[in-house]
Amino acid sequence: MTIQLDFLPEVAAAFMLMFARLGTMIMVLPALGESSIPTRFRLTIALALTFVLYPVAITYYPGNLIGNPFQLVVLLISEIVIGLAIGLCAKLITSALQIAGVIMANQSGLAFALGTDLSNEGQQGALFGNFLSIVGITLVFVTDTHYLIIAALHDSFMIFPPGMPPPAGDLAQNVTETVAHVFSVAVRMSAPFLVVGLVFYFGLGLLNKLMPQMQIFFIAMPVTIGIGFFLLMVLMSTLMTFYLDHVQQSLGKFIMG
Repeated sequence: MTIQLDFLPEVAAAFMLMFARLGTMIMVLPALGESSIPTRFRLTIALALTFVLYPVAITYYPGNLIGNPFQLVVLLISEIVIGLAIGLCAKLITSALQIAGVIMANQSGLAFALGTDLSNEGQQGALFGNFLSIVGITLVFVTDTHYLIIAALHDSFMIFPPGMPPPAGDLAQNVTETVAHVFSVAVRMSAPFLVVGLVFYFGLGLLNKLMPQMQIFFIAMPVTIGIGFFLLMVLMSTLMTFYLDHVQQSLGKFIMG
């Protein structure tokens, strides 16, 4: 009995190309690609997803991959570029929480209270933003939004078929719109803090004119911090629901149907 294994090089090449796309996405995706998650664990997730999606996505790859090394290299670069572009677009939306947190901290008198942000490569960030980022990542898994990420990974093979040149124009337009959308979401999330801060500091300015001998802004600092924490406590559920809706909309652009 003879067992033919001639197909193994083609299978290995297609698996490598698929892993290049999915692995690149996983490394930069929100929640799954955070630096706080060990690299080996992220690689394990990428390998597991590649094994799961291989029977479905193999039909999108051209045949005779091994016979044309130049085509294989071009495909590998194309897969990495597509995976990086989709992952970064999904990652950008999570930065809205950090931007909103900085605005809230400025209005609450906590702009100089910095801490390590586990969701942003361990960089220093405003405490409000760090807290919102951790809550946002937690809610992504609690609300099963990470299933949308897996669906986007699957549908990426239909939206960006292997062997076709990456649509640079569409990707650039999507990145531009996503960046604008991120700032829009951040400003809208922090709008209550901006309004309250504007009114509160306007009142402090009037008091300072009436009593110039008193250090109004220094005395009112604890009140400012207390108002900021109170607003965050009252609006937390509304802000995170609003944020999750926009995360789902951003991921929905990469899901067909």
